[in-house]
Amino acid sequence: MTETVTAARANNQTRRGSSLFSALIGLTALAVLLQGLWAGIFLQHDGHRDDAAGWIDVHAHGGEVAIGLAVVTTVVGVVWLRARWDLWGGSALLVVLLVVEAYLGGLIRDEGKDVLTAVHVPLAMLIMAVAVWLPLRSGRRP
Repeated sequence: MTETVTAARANNQTRRGSSLFSALIGLTALAVLLQGLWAGIFLQHDGHRDDAAGWIDVHAHGGEVAIGLAVVTTVVGVVWLRARWDLWGGSALLVVLLVVEAYLGGLIRDEGKDVLTAVHVPLAMLIMAVAVWLPLRSGRRP
């Protein structure tokens, strides 16, 4: 009897953790999607940074939000979905990719190293792929 109650509680916690993870990774994916939108808005100014400064700031702050959400998602995955290494491992990978992307973006913006855009944009496509894969994967049962 005690084993059945314990198993039921563990199953409920896993379900709650899975729902929370799904919500958080969905928000993270939305933040990543918006990053692409905001980048497109300021890239249309074709190198005139003064015309696009506001959108560059929005893009930078959006990156910070995406990193924060990805970190929280990873923590939830590790704590509540420990057996789902694909989810917490994928979200940890997303954190690393986002931090590298933000670092490169900072070099482009603050140091004027525009040549790094050739790495920044393809890396953004990889981030988008991971951000789409994780919500799809979280919907599958282990």
